[in-house]
Amino acid sequence: MQDPVVGRENADATDVPGATDSSVGGVPTSGQDAPQGTAQPDGATDGGDTAAPDGAQTIAGEARAAESAAAASAANGAAADGAVDPELERVRAELAERTADLQRVSAEFTNYRRRTERERESTVAGAKASVAGELLTVLDDVERAQNHGDLTGPFKVVADRLSETLQRAGLEPFGAEGDAFDPSVHEAVAHETSSEVSGPTVTTVMRRGYRFGDRVLRAAMVGVTDSDGSAPASPAPTEPADAGTS
Repeated sequence: MQDPVVGRENADATDVPGATDSSVGGVPTSGQDAPQGTAQPDGATDGGDTAAPDGAQTIAGEARAAESAAAASAANGAAADGAVDPELERVRAELAERTADLQRVSAEFTNYRRRTERERESTVAGAKASVAGELLTVLDDVERAQNHGDLTGPFKVVADRLSETLQRAGLEPFGAEGDAFDPSVHEAVAHETSSEVSGPTVTTVMRRGYRFGDRVLRAAMVGVTDSDGSAPASPAPTEPADAGTS
């Protein structure tokens, strides 16, 4: 027969939720966690009901302070973006001034280089023209000897080479019979009229003219023949006869 006291203790052990064989009177032994419903926060005391609201207020205050700082930073950044830095403006103005100076100096140098090039070419051409002008009388003698048939043999070879060399350098003779009279390059020493020409025409060349490039070294000495106004008019075209006439 079972002891009544022992039976009552076993009944009490089975009525406690979560009790095991290692439980003694419903209290867990070492290694067993306390039930969740009986756990309290760390540091909780009898006055713990006022600790939680103080922490929430602190966090909210920090959040508001952070938002205010962010707004102020954004406002300062926007103001900085719209503001004009005096030092930057000074550098920009100086850069624009130096750029304008560089462009002006570059244009002046380009003009100077072109001008000096033209002057150099003009000086060289003037020197060549001066030398060629001194040889014009020699060329006149050579031409007269050639017209009289006296220029033969080695002298003719030398005369031809001299003329070719001067022409390659830029010397150009002008003035030939049949040319239209041009007072800028022709010097008229004789004048006559004829019905065979329609306007002033060079009919005689006493001395040839020469030009070097665009410079006239010497005008051609010529005789000019002008129209006497009696040149026959061109015949009028005849009208074709009517097809019906026989």
